[in-house]
Amino acid sequence: MQILLANAKIMFEKAERKPFSTPLFQSVADELAAEMARMDVKELAHQLDCSQKLAAENWLRYQNFPYAEKMPAILAYNGQAYKHLRANTLSDKALMFAQEHLWITCFLYGLLRPMDGIVPYRMEHCVSMETTHEKPVNQYWKDKLTNQLIESVKADDGILIHLSTEEYEHLFDWKRVCQEVRVIHPLFYVRQRDGRLKMQAVWAKSCRGAMVRFMLQHQLVIPEELKAFSYEGFEYVPQLGEDDYPHFVREYH
Repeated sequence: MQILLANAKIMFEKAERKPFSTPLFQSVADELAAEMARMDVKELAHQLDCSQKLAAENWLRYQNFPYAEKMPAILAYNGQAYKHLRANTLSDKALMFAQEHLWITCFLYGLLRPMDGIVPYRMEHCVSMETTHEKPVNQYWKDKLTNQLIESVKADDGILIHLSTEEYEHLFDWKRVCQEVRVIHPLFYVRQRDGRLKMQAVWAKSCRGAMVRFMLQHQLVIPEELKAFSYEGFEYVPQLGEDDYPHFVREYH
């Protein structure tokens, strides 16, 4: 099984472990970063849809992009999913398994293996520039990433565990991905007082990170093994969903 996990906007500036691989699309990332570095703070704020303060921080990051110290991708992000993935506590064996099975989706680097060396940055799906032929960056990536993802899944067992988010599906011809490989999309719900199921973003992100950790620690190779996952009250509920959309529910307390 191959696994998809989204990157995070919040990043560390350095990590204890050193990377040992180079992003597959490093040259593309370099081109995108070089054009971002030529923008001023005002243009960056517009392109990244962020505050002037954040834009100034990322202007500096892009100026330093070619020289900054690289970190393993899996240790570089500090968003909600990564807080629950807790990659810095994974064994070398789990990280080696991750290197063979986990892809991190990203608007700057495209697709990353966990131990690929990256530097701090910010990139949004809507950024468009000369390098992307004035198309939004997520559309620019589509032709480059779709075959790569499909081929890596087929070279494994033909199964993709989708723990990224809908926003990142636009990096691919997602319809084609779903036609050519089996996509399993775990869903996480909190049961409300009135019995309804509700997906809460913070819990969903937390569970995605925790599920990736579970898969890496136990080196899962069969989809059915996902049903043993439980975390912070979330348990698999067989009578809900279907095989390719397993439901994990946290009951109302």
